[in-house]
Amino acid sequence: MPSSGQFALLAQRRFAPFFWTQFLGAANDNVFKYAFTLLVTYKAADYSTLTPALAVNLIAALFVLPFLLFSATSGQLADKYDKARLMRLVKLFEVAIMLGGAWGFWAQRFDMLLACTFLMGLHSTLFGPVKYAYLPQALTPTEIVAGNGLVEMGTFVAILIGTMAAGALIDASPAGNVYAAAVCVALALAGLATSLAIPSAPPSDRKLAVDWNPIRVTWRNVQVARRDRAVFLSVLGISWLWFFGAIFLTQFPQFAQHTLRGDPAVATLLLAVFSIGIGAGSLACDRMSRHQVEIGLVPFGSIGMSVFTVDLYFAARDLPASAPFTASQFVAIPAHWRVLFDLFAIALFAGFYSVPLYALVQTRSEATHRARIIASNNILNAVFLILAAGFAALALGPLGLSTPQLFLLTALLNVLVAVYIYTLVPEFLLRFLSWLLVTAVYRIRRQGVERIPTQGPALIVSNHVSYVDALVLMAISPRPIRFVMDSAIFRIPVLSWLFRQVKAIPIAPAKVDAALMERAFERVSEELRDGQLVCIFPEGRITDDGEIGPFRPGIARILERDPVPVIPVALQGLWGSFFSRKGGAAMTKPFRRGLFSKIGVAVGVPVAPAEATPEALRTMVAELRGDWK
Repeated sequence: MPSSGQFALLAQRRFAPFFWTQFLGAANDNVFKYAFTLLVTYKAADYSTLTPALAVNLIAALFVLPFLLFSATSGQLADKYDKARLMRLVKLFEVAIMLGGAWGFWAQRFDMLLACTFLMGLHSTLFGPVKYAYLPQALTPTEIVAGNGLVEMGTFVAILIGTMAAGALIDASPAGNVYAAAVCVALALAGLATSLAIPSAPPSDRKLAVDWNPIRVTWRNVQVARRDRAVFLSVLGISWLWFFGAIFLTQFPQFAQHTLRGDPAVATLLLAVFSIGIGAGSLACDRMSRHQVEIGLVPFGSIGMSVFTVDLYFAARDLPASAPFTASQFVAIPAHWRVLFDLFAIALFAGFYSVPLYALVQTRSEATHRARIIASNNILNAVFLILAAGFAALALGPLGLSTPQLFLLTALLNVLVAVYIYTLVPEFLLRFLSWLLVTAVYRIRRQGVERIPTQGPALIVSNHVSYVDALVLMAISPRPIRFVMDSAIFRIPVLSWLFRQVKAIPIAPAKVDAALMERAFERVSEELRDGQLVCIFPEGRITDDGEIGPFRPGIARILERDPVPVIPVALQGLWGSFFSRKGGAAMTKPFRRGLFSKIGVAVGVPVAPAEATPEALRTMVAELRGDWK
């Protein structure tokens, strides 16, 4: 999909009505919540006998509570029924809630507004699993990252607009509560109108019997997610991002007032910069990942989040002291630009981190359980939000930390979480290395990559040119590959650990280790029968002259036992690179072709097992490669 195609989705019926429905819903959530929060903060006597601090925390808790209570049920409903129909019903529910909320604003009824806060939380709980389960049905595999990027960008822009609009409405006049009521009803009606144009999205599991026990269903769905370690840890990674983001978003008012010495407009400025950063990072993911689910961006994102949070800690020290700065006065001081840049960069890298994780959960979850797994993720998100609130209260209270010190501690925790996840699933780290290789070292031309199946077993056969062939193939593949590799590489300490973690299969010639060769063929069979993608280099070694050597007969042995489709692939342009053997041993002549040299990967049409002889496959790979070695 061309880069312009990301925004072209906004002109297509399968995406645009859905996008504006979720955008309007997110904006309405924040207009309602923030207007209510401002009213109980600045006009507390008109609404409640509770202290403003207690009332604000009660609003936040009531909005989150439905995620814990009803996410499991909402996930089942999203799998059982047509998703477009469910979204329309949820939007109709939102209209009813906002009519009640409008009366609560007009009559200054604290109890009614609290009830509507809980119901708006329920509205978001019902909409979340439908939203993320709809995308894989409406978009092609090459559009899934673009769609997620637009949704994440739209959500944060809606949050920003909703928050700023609520402040403007309440400050506009003594009748600000009435204005807020009218806007909330109007947004709900607009969301209902756009939802009517969402095309049908058939149920994933029409025969599902809904289990109304949320604890049992949540546990069952978590077990389903755990079948694929990458999916489960992606769910945990998303929840950790909610923890990380909540620490920042909830502390902006305190950070602006006590550390930056700014007025409330400065806190709004921080929110705006953060939201723009998230939006920019989310949109950039599609281009940076070349329109595929690139989980290599996740480590890149987590590194940036920690680096710029640490820099924010140092940037916030020894700032100019004065009476509270207005927003214009704040930005006029160069020392504050570094603070704003750090916040933008933190959010930018958070976008790089989040979009691939959401896309991975959507694409690798079992289709019949996708919405329920997303619902389980929503429950964990709510738990991590509660943990974030407790962590901040502990750090700022008994531990006596300042807000910048809390940010620094969060950055260090982010490093520990990253190490934990990437240790358990090195696929993230290897994909990062492969993404870095083809982004920072090479410029790669892809041909026919869509021919690599996104599910089901298949055997990839490729020419063997350099020591980075596996990383290059990993970078262009839409799914993990089990590589059959020379056992010698498994004797290198770090590489041995990494390749074993991604289930690479060591092999040796029969004359060297016959038992190992037999075990390798057994492993290949096991992986293919498990529905995996396996890659072999049939030449058996890296080329010494740039030519494609004879393909060994092991291919026939594999296909005789497991007759799966064969995907011929040609690597181009790697001969003569630092990692090839041109002119002698590899990796002895750095930069002999400079940075950003062009390489290519050409994928051929899948070949039926009966036609996949070694000679025929070698001919196909040679034709795909052409004269470009």
